[in-house]
Order: sequence, then C-alpha cells, then structure tokens
Amino acid sequence: MDSGLHFLTVAEAARMIEARKLSPVELTRAHLDRIAALDPQLNAYITVTADLAVKQAKKAERDITKGNYRGPLHGIPFGLKDIYNTRGILTSGHSRVCIDNIPSEDATTTRKLYEAGAVLLGKLATHEFAHGGPSFDLPWPPARNPWHLEHFTGGSSSGAGAAVAAGLAPFALGSDTGGSIRGPASFCGIVGLMPTYGLVSRTGVIPNSFTFDHCGPMTWTVEDCAIVLQALAGYDPRDAGSIERRVPNYRAALKRDIKGIRIGVLRHYWEEDLPAHEDLRRAMDEATAVFRKLGAKVEDCRSRPMMDSLDVKVIIAESEIFSIHYKELAARPGDFGRDFLGRILPACLFQSADYVAASREHRRIMHESRRLYEKYDVLLTAGFGPAPRLDAHRTLNFWQRSNIFTPSNVTAGPALELCNGFSKTGLPLGMQVIGRPFDEPTVLRVGYAYEQATAWRANRPLLAPSAKPPPLTPKGNEPQAGDIDAKTRALALDMAARAGLRLNEFQQAILLEAAPYALAMASRVRKERGRFEEPALMFRFSN
Repeated sequence: MDSGLHFLTVAEAARMIEARKLSPVELTRAHLDRIAALDPQLNAYITVTADLAVKQAKKAERDITKGNYRGPLHGIPFGLKDIYNTRGILTSGHSRVCIDNIPSEDATTTRKLYEAGAVLLGKLATHEFAHGGPSFDLPWPPARNPWHLEHFTGGSSSGAGAAVAAGLAPFALGSDTGGSIRGPASFCGIVGLMPTYGLVSRTGVIPNSFTFDHCGPMTWTVEDCAIVLQALAGYDPRDAGSIERRVPNYRAALKRDIKGIRIGVLRHYWEEDLPAHEDLRRAMDEATAVFRKLGAKVEDCRSRPMMDSLDVKVIIAESEIFSIHYKELAARPGDFGRDFLGRILPACLFQSADYVAASREHRRIMHESRRLYEKYDVLLTAGFGPAPRLDAHRTLNFWQRSNIFTPSNVTAGPALELCNGFSKTGLPLGMQVIGRPFDEPTVLRVGYAYEQATAWRANRPLLAPSAKPPPLTPKGNEPQAGDIDAKTRALALDMAARAGLRLNEFQQAILLEAAPYALAMASRVRKERGRFEEPALMFRFSN
C-alpha cells in the first residue's frame, strides 16, 4: 500500500520493467494488495483473478530475464470490463442472467493483451450488459467514485473508471456505445478513448449494439492510451464490423507541438443543447485558452443539435439490444434489473420502419460530419462533471435528455476523453477531443499536448483502507406511469404483448413511464425521404 507502485503509469512501469529495475511480480502483488485493501469501498471488481495474475507475472519475469521482452505491456497488470470473454473465468455482464457464464475462449482483445504479456488482475463492474445506469437490484453493487464514494462513476465501464483512478489497475478495457468509456473517464478523472468503429475487435465481447459498439482503453495518461491501443488495433475477420487498415505507430504521434492544428469548438453542446455545470463551463473556457497558447487555431463551430443523434442512436441501439436479449426478456424479465428494463422494454414500441428511418438519418449525419472534418483537424467539446450522487440516478433521464457523447458514436470516429480540471467540491471534470475516422494519431497528439501543458495528472484520489463507504439511500427511481393517456397506454401494452413479453404490473409501469418518449423519438425520425435514400447499413467487400 505504501510502495507507490500502484500509481505508476503504464509507460513508467514499462520502462522500469524493461530496465529490470521493477519485477512484474512485485508490481502485480502491489496492485492485488491494494485491491484487497480498497475494493470493499469501491466495488470496482466482480472477480479478482489473483492466482492467474501471479502466474502470468512470474512467467513475464522469467521471459524478460531470458531476454524475451515483448514490449511496453509485458508484465503490466490490467482489468477487463466484465463483458469481455475470459476462458474459464466468469463473464457475468454484471447481470443475474449470466451469473454462471464461463466462456470457453477468450475475446480477441483479451488474447491480444495476453500475447503482449499483460497480466489480468480481474473482471470489472459494469452496468447490466453494459447498459442502463447504476442499479442496486443486481447481484453485485454498483462501483463508487474514488474521489467521493457516494458519487457516480459514470457508466457503463464503471468499475474500469474507478479502478484506474484509484490505482487498482494501471489500465483497463471498457466499451462505448453511447459514452460508456468516456463517461466514467470524465467522472473519474482518467483518460478514455473510443476508437474508430472497426479499428478494435469486438469478437467475444457481449454485444450491446452491433451498429454502435466500440472497445477501447481506459488509462491514467494519453501516452498510456496510445500504448494500449497499439496492442489492440487491427483487423479481425471474426468481427463483422472490423475494417482492414494499416495500423500506425500511435505513440510516435505524441508531440507537445500542435501549432497550426485547427480545432473546431462545439460550444453549443455544453451551452445550449445540454447546459453544463458552471464549473465545467469554466474549465472548458480555460481549456480552449490553453490550446490557443499552444498555437492551435481555435474557433467555435456548430453541428446538428445533440438530440438528433440521440434519436438515431437510441432507436437503432435499443432495437438491437432488445433483439440480443429477447429470449431472456420473453422468458424471465424479472431476472433483469429495473434500470436495464427501463431502457430496453420501450424498444418493443419501435417498428421496422422506425429502425430503417433511423438508419437513413444515421447516414445523413455521417455525411454531414465530413464538412466539419474538412475544415478542422479535431473537434473539441465538453465531457461530464462533476459527478452526481449515486442514489440520485433516475432511469427516465435516458429518454428525456440528450447525451454529449452520443454524436461521436453516431459519426463513428475516435473520441478521446481527458481531465480538464476539478469542481469546487473536488470532483473531476472532462472534455472530449473528437477526430476523423481512423485519425487517432491526431486526436492523441492534441490530447497529449494539452495534458503536458497542464498539471491535472498530479492529482489522485485519497483513500484510506480502514474507511467505510458512506451509506446510500436510493430513492426517486420508481416508475411513474400515472400521467400516460389511455390511448398510449393501450398501444404500449398491446405492442408488448404482440412482442411476446409477459410483464407483471411493475414491469408494465417501467414500460409505460418511457413509452411517450420512445414514441416521440420514432415520430421525429420519420422525415420526408426519397425512395432511393440508403440507410447506413451498407456492406462493402474488398477484393
């Protein structure tokens, strides 16, 4: 606990291991000791793989001693969001539905990290099937924010955000369908990268949305993010969304000099579309001033309102996750948590025409984004922060409010989240650097330059092993369906029955609460279109 090894970055630890000044076994045991001491407060881990970690660390040490050093992840411990398949190890999805799920093979990304010599510390808490919000009705409690234990980590890579920030893992893998890497990175004050769609394999990762899922790294620094991405990136023929493309040297792209880089600031995201906390607004103004001092060409720009992207993403993604979990939803809806049901059940109200309309709108948004990428090298906007209390979560917010991360899921390019300060109460604040598809080098370069020009990486949360986490009293998230009109009520219940769902009174209330918002989304995407307008779901085959 007092060794300080748990706060080494990946790059720092790698240099020491390569020079044989640090033992992978010593580093691994330091993290295991810290997990044992602090995770009872944080609930970041579902499964700790201590025996495997020590075994892998010992092998790494032997190989390095023999001169078989594999690179900067050799001997470095890490954690996996518990939707990544691990052969012979529980992959629960943080759900009762998969409480006994032991995969027979590893996810492609798991295998790649093993091949790089990395050491698995364990499987990390998530929101149920990487969806929904913090739930208190699941087999494991929600992860807590290490900066303030009664506050939210963000989701759905919640354990990953908490573990990296608290020094319970040097890095972790998360997934991002609508901000699930970047939200926890923002609330927990770490770095998170959503790579370009198709750059990192999703094979063996429990799916949320085939259209919008991304897998990516969560680290303490931008340099660490580049190191981990290097090991992950590459074509996988088993992933239908994978794209064959040359993988550049991401770490080599990291430079302090960004003179002349063109940065378009999507100010309307945090000032108009989703007005941010005053502390985050201040941090964003200060961040843009830093970029100007670094010589970047910074100017405000505009894109579509964020709600347009949310409509597209939700209709497509909820339809897909409903289909993925349909068998269990029809047979045993009571085995899912309340928050997961509050997002997925209303998908039974979306029709095939809505799904295609949303996909056609998806294509329009992606086409329109080219205009901004022609004018700017990267786009800058806010992230989240400060984190709210865990027990203040309301499921209905998912349907009522836009999400500052969703537009870049829809445009499919890379988006880097990094810390740009702290609130007056000491909670992290975040911002996003968004780039053209497959231009991770520029995105990482801009993030690295900002990180090197500021002092935020010197701050770490303070945690005491003997401390008890403050009590939480979840309230206010009971479904409220009393105001729904009779016509909408009858329609929603009829469509649920036609979909084969057998819902009890409580589950019906969950559906009915969100029904008006889901139907309004479907109505908004039904725009005038020519019969030849194609959806985004078009396949291209290379020779």
